[in-house]
Amino acid sequence: MLSPDSAMSSLQTTGPVKPPPFLSVSFNQDASYFAAGTTDGFIVFKAADPFGEAFRRNFPGGIGVVQMLFRFNIFALIGASKSGHNKVRIWDAHLNRGIGELVFRSEVRAVRLRADRIVVVMLHKIYVYSFSDFELVHQIETLENRQGLCEISKAGQMVLLCLGEVRGFVRVIQYATNKSTHVMAHTSSIACVALMDDGMLMATASTKGTLIRVFRTTDGSLLKELRRGSDRALVCSISFSASGRWLAVSSDKGTVHVFVVKLDSSCLKTSPPQVPETNKFAPLSLSRLSFIKGVLPKYFSSEWSVAQFRVQEGIQHTAAFGPGENTVVVVGSNGSYYRCQFDPVVGGDMTKLESHNF
Repeated sequence: MLSPDSAMSSLQTTGPVKPPPFLSVSFNQDASYFAAGTTDGFIVFKAADPFGEAFRRNFPGGIGVVQMLFRFNIFALIGASKSGHNKVRIWDAHLNRGIGELVFRSEVRAVRLRADRIVVVMLHKIYVYSFSDFELVHQIETLENRQGLCEISKAGQMVLLCLGEVRGFVRVIQYATNKSTHVMAHTSSIACVALMDDGMLMATASTKGTLIRVFRTTDGSLLKELRRGSDRALVCSISFSASGRWLAVSSDKGTVHVFVVKLDSSCLKTSPPQVPETNKFAPLSLSRLSFIKGVLPKYFSSEWSVAQFRVQEGIQHTAAFGPGENTVVVVGSNGSYYRCQFDPVVGGDMTKLESHNF
């Protein structure tokens, strides 16, 4: 595999190079790297210790969406050109070539990777493929999903979180138990979702952007309600820390918030279903479904963030918990990079450790 140092040295030029516009920015599964899609291809950056460009690849027509599988060996790429919007290319950085391609009749909205699955998100459907042979193993109907909202667990048994078929609902599929759960998360449309690494917890935000709700995925129980603010905002990203103790939220209001999740272990245990199971919304290959009602009580005490960090307002930023204790890495679609640290006891404004324009 090409090392970051050799990749960087091979790309040195004799003069300044104007950076191409960034079409998308996304972290890998442990936030040790992030990738940016550009009109020329894509670039991979090391997120910290130290921050820097790892390597880049050029593709005719550019790359609109890049998803990494942990470090930078395997990538899922969606083209930026009109002819590339309907294709997902699986690219091997070690071999320096594509190892597979999935072609669709309409535009691909997003793609997610784990070691055994490729998940492709379309406007009204989600397709799940086996990574080993690219065979379709499951398809899911969803509400219109222009943002490509979908998350999968990074470790252990596969858990998939996506939009439901009704506004404000999300759907959680536990593949180990062949169970699908519909959860009424908000009364407004869903704007952002997140899943804990092991799939035990999920977090959601609506288009209002004032509240973040944390649910247990096994039965859809509401565990916490977190208040981002009182004014309407577009929530750009939600991210759990690896331990699930903290939650980072970014929005177009220019503030990154860190909330305490820190749930008692008993909260992660499954409670009995609240209503009888039905197969009314069961997908083709899943027969069990729990339709959870009453997860939104009339009053639920919301909690404010413990730490905050200011970034440029109106820019889409993505935040994730980085390497190092109590650190958050924030990257913007405008090429901004910040690494900051929060005090878990005192809270308040985070300390900026470093910042760059990539």
